[in-house]
Amino acid sequence: MSIQAMLSEADLALRAKVQEFVASIPRQLLLDMDADKVLYPREFLEAAGRDGVLGLRFGTKYGGGGLPWMSEMIALEEVGVLGTSLGCLYALVSIVGEAIDKFGTEAQKEKYLKPMIAGTLSVAEGLTEPRGGSDFFAATTRARREGDVFYLSGQKRFVVGAEGADLFLVYGKVEGIDDPKKAMTAFLVERGPGVEVAHVYGLMGTRGGGTGRIVFKNVPVPVDNVLGGEQGIGNGTAVFHQMMIPERMTSAGAAVGMGRAAIEVAARYADRRRAFGRKIRRFEAVSFKIADSLTLLDAARALNYTTSYAIEAGGNAGKIRRLVSEAKKFSTEIAWEVVNHAMQVLGGIGYTNIFPVEKLLRDVRLITIWTGTNEIMDLVIQHEFYREFSKTPLKGRDVELDAAGAEFAEEKEYNE
Repeated sequence: MSIQAMLSEADLALRAKVQEFVASIPRQLLLDMDADKVLYPREFLEAAGRDGVLGLRFGTKYGGGGLPWMSEMIALEEVGVLGTSLGCLYALVSIVGEAIDKFGTEAQKEKYLKPMIAGTLSVAEGLTEPRGGSDFFAATTRARREGDVFYLSGQKRFVVGAEGADLFLVYGKVEGIDDPKKAMTAFLVERGPGVEVAHVYGLMGTRGGGTGRIVFKNVPVPVDNVLGGEQGIGNGTAVFHQMMIPERMTSAGAAVGMGRAAIEVAARYADRRRAFGRKIRRFEAVSFKIADSLTLLDAARALNYTTSYAIEAGGNAGKIRRLVSEAKKFSTEIAWEVVNHAMQVLGGIGYTNIFPVEKLLRDVRLITIWTGTNEIMDLVIQHEFYREFSKTPLKGRDVELDAAGAEFAEEKEYNE
């Protein structure tokens, strides 16, 4: 890793610990998940909890590591080599945990966050609906209140963990509040009566995570299970915006791991495979793909690490939102490019199951779509840029005046 200098001794120790955990995951589990023989690998989360590699950013009071975002990005890259399904299940502790840690009551943290980090309580998130993906506020899931109980009705699709999770973080609108942004509320819904898995999807890749569509039929949710309790009613919009940080950063971190895994397989192959009397890595068409891939992976790591520091520093929420979107977009797109480079280096054998690159290709294709498509990332990036740019006075040199015809102001017409 060429940016090793950015890592502290503690970072290196954490990376070694997570690498050891990842190496312990049975090969057969990965094969069975990809063959849809395992629908939900609860044992993976249990093992991660026992090894102390879950919930790294959360307080030691709840069993977490009390570590910064940088540490989590290091861990995510290592877990990412296992593919998207296990990477996602690992990340869900960070994602749902973020909501509970930032917005939950002390009772909710004790009841849910602690066992999540211990690996004994599995979680999922109900965000996307059949009639709405990127349009979050078009959600039609409703919550009707009767006394101290809400009755939740609606559907959520593409829920990773639908088949096996114990607890669902579900967004829904409280009836009687007209403004959708003020009505949106986050509920902690335990699996039980009224929670029905209506469909489990057959996926191109990212298999074995129990991804499905859930129907909620008048599910009773006590007010104590509103995220934040009574004070959390109508706070779903704030939860959503905060949640987009771990949603997208975990995708960015794991993407680098998947890209790295693929190109390392290809690099070893290129150093063994011979053609025309020499190793194929001696051909520029091959070696340049390796070089391009390494450069892209290092650039993605650097952006991810920089964004991690910005999140920790806090401050301008718009700038953080922009950086997070850039990290998700860039890391997932370069992962797709790098895995394709790896397959091209391998040639025809890369398209078979002799090597894991074909599986990584199927897995990686999803991550440019989920947690907000990369086109949505583009919208966020340019929006946050213009919002800040339009309010920022020019500092330093006005380069526009360096043009030979800069003084012809009448030629700079902006109106029709």
